[in-house]
Amino acid sequence: MAAPVKNGPVKSPGQVIAPGVGGVGESPLRPDGTLKVTGEFAYASDLWMDGMLWGATLRSPHPRALIRSIDVGPALAVPGVHAVLTHEDVPGKKVYGEDHTEDQPVLAFGEVRHQGEPVAIVAADHPETARRALARIAVGYEVLEPITDPRAVIADPDGLKVQPLGGIVRHQPVRVGDVDAARAAAEVVVREEFEVGIQDQAFLGPEAGLAVPADDGGVDLYVSTQWMHNDLAQIAPCLGLPEDKVHMTLAGVGGAFGGREDLSVQIHAAMLALRTGKPVKMSYNREESFFGHVHRHPAQMRYEYGATADGRLVYADVEIVLDGGAYTSSTRNVTGNAASLGVGPYEIPNIRIDAYGVYTNNPPCGAMRGFGAVQACFAYESMMDRVAAACGIGPVEVRRRNAVSQGSRLATGQVIESPAPLAEMLTRLEAMPMPAPADTSDIRNLPGGASQTTHGEGVVRGVGYGVGIKNICFSEGADDLSTARVRLEVIGGEATALVHTAAAEVGQGLVTIQAQIARTELGIERVTIAPADNRVGDAGSSSASRQSYMSGGAVKTACEAVRAELLALAADRFGRAGTGDLNVAGGKIVSRADGVLGTIEDALGDAVIDETREYHHRPTTGMDPVTGQGTTHTQLALCVHRAVVDVDVELGLVKVVEMAAVQDVGKILNRLSLEGQIHGGSAQGLGLAVLEEIQVSGGLVRNPSFTDYLIPTILDMPPMRLDILENPDPDAPYGLRGAGEPPTLSSTPAIVAAIRDATGDALTRVPVRPEHIAPAPSGATPPRS
Repeated sequence: MAAPVKNGPVKSPGQVIAPGVGGVGESPLRPDGTLKVTGEFAYASDLWMDGMLWGATLRSPHPRALIRSIDVGPALAVPGVHAVLTHEDVPGKKVYGEDHTEDQPVLAFGEVRHQGEPVAIVAADHPETARRALARIAVGYEVLEPITDPRAVIADPDGLKVQPLGGIVRHQPVRVGDVDAARAAAEVVVREEFEVGIQDQAFLGPEAGLAVPADDGGVDLYVSTQWMHNDLAQIAPCLGLPEDKVHMTLAGVGGAFGGREDLSVQIHAAMLALRTGKPVKMSYNREESFFGHVHRHPAQMRYEYGATADGRLVYADVEIVLDGGAYTSSTRNVTGNAASLGVGPYEIPNIRIDAYGVYTNNPPCGAMRGFGAVQACFAYESMMDRVAAACGIGPVEVRRRNAVSQGSRLATGQVIESPAPLAEMLTRLEAMPMPAPADTSDIRNLPGGASQTTHGEGVVRGVGYGVGIKNICFSEGADDLSTARVRLEVIGGEATALVHTAAAEVGQGLVTIQAQIARTELGIERVTIAPADNRVGDAGSSSASRQSYMSGGAVKTACEAVRAELLALAADRFGRAGTGDLNVAGGKIVSRADGVLGTIEDALGDAVIDETREYHHRPTTGMDPVTGQGTTHTQLALCVHRAVVDVDVELGLVKVVEMAAVQDVGKILNRLSLEGQIHGGSAQGLGLAVLEEIQVSGGLVRNPSFTDYLIPTILDMPPMRLDILENPDPDAPYGLRGAGEPPTLSSTPAIVAAIRDATGDALTRVPVRPEHIAPAPSGATPPRS
């Protein structure tokens, strides 16, 4: 852990000088990497100030109940307690929300709608004192029967209302052609129902932050978040403050994956700090973290495909039901993604999709890596395998025959305008070498590993394939933007650039990319990344695989403006008539006609060049509410996976032996970081395939711990073969494609397909559990697979 800093908060290393030379296309080391490996990096949970108080939250034990009374008197009587606050103490608006829907209470009033909903907050001089005070708050609940079946909500949205506005967040149809006529003509018809459990982001750094009363009557917030300005727009009205009185600085983020898009400690810590006049730190433990952030939407899906005898798809009839839990969060946009990408990267002339996002009293769900496309991908890829089997052709060939390419139309009617070499990617994947048979002399190579549950008997190898298509950047008409400020001056005799954005570094390597772009555009080595805060304009969220595209584009554009001014200075100082033949390279001002004219330091002198620019991607449109048609996405990215597994079919144990992936990234900015993203995305897909699920019964979470919620470890991750293609997107900075999410889509269905190949089981639900594979005991009812 980082050493506490007295008289001021510990910050993550914001002003970081990126070491060494490394422009776009190279792989300089991450400036925060060594600090994180050695434990010196200051995460939000390491924040500290002298005299600070500790905040804690009282949460509802019930998924649905009316609040009849709250008595905080006994808690206030505990020595060391400085404040106990309820909804009556919220200084501004009592509700906030994502996606322009203010339906989430700062602190519950009237009704609690999910287990773990915040009801009261405490500030005390020690965390144990705060927790003891929480136990003394008396809340009178009238417990109600929770609404937990999303299909029942769709059948009766007015009768089963979790929210006053109804039971359905969004119903998004997609209509192309005539499905009923195509069904009558189809030679092969396959149908199936699929289910995806609740996956958690499972970031290792829990929610944490420090709120400090400011001299101007506002508050300084140091928090781990994914989108500072979106937080700000929700925090300030609830605090009753103008936005310029809420000063936000990004604290060290220990992973995110969508789970930090929604607020957690921000308003609560600020309320306590403003009430007590003291700094207040809040940090969740692991169990509270499970209740304190949204999860991936669980899904129930019905798919029916028709095809010709040779495997050409002729229609798709699809229903996707996403359980959003108690509050809106990102459910509208997740539903839109699931609808628009619901049949994947395949050419299908007749399509009927109905995608629903609904409210229930189950855990709240929102953004998670893949954002609605993951759930649909598991279903449509499973269907492609069923079509292949029904037609007697291979799983790769059926995908190749139906693959989109440049010029194809998606289900929404959007034309794929940039390269989409899916057929080539499948061919390259299929040609990759297969792993060798398992060395059974080492028990660790078998399913079950060192537990010695098997010695090779009953172990069968299987191979499976998966294809995924993911939208990059914000969609459906959002004015997606990012802002960057770049300052160039001579410091200590060396030209130095300061890059300042509000973009959240959440572990993806953004600070490294920003420095690479500045070096490339300005021709210098020394680049400093300023702390991310709200003193600069909005950078959007670190989600949707968008920051390299959007904030990278903003840094590039600001650097271009700085470079233009620098060259104008150079032309004047070196006696040139104009800047037409001038450029920067290797720290020098270079003329195409005359070569090196001088150094950048010579050209700058005492001048300081400071430019701020916004970057916007090309416009998109919303989906038509009846047909689903529209140019809804900025960019689309493809990834294909092959998984090889060994399965003990008697014990239901699975070992993923190898994963291979082919991904088109447009342009490699940093190969080392890129490969890490593909490995990481594949790991989360593996988790969803065979390990990860929040178990919920009657609205109650049964496994809020890393003891019972299992995530892949280094022992679970197999070796990976990667083939990275570069087909530039002409509309994107440097031609890049967002790369962090696509591997999460295709890895899950590839692994499940491999297990099916080994076992012959249908496996229509993820995660696949041992009881889905192993035969049931005699006389027992086997589980639905």
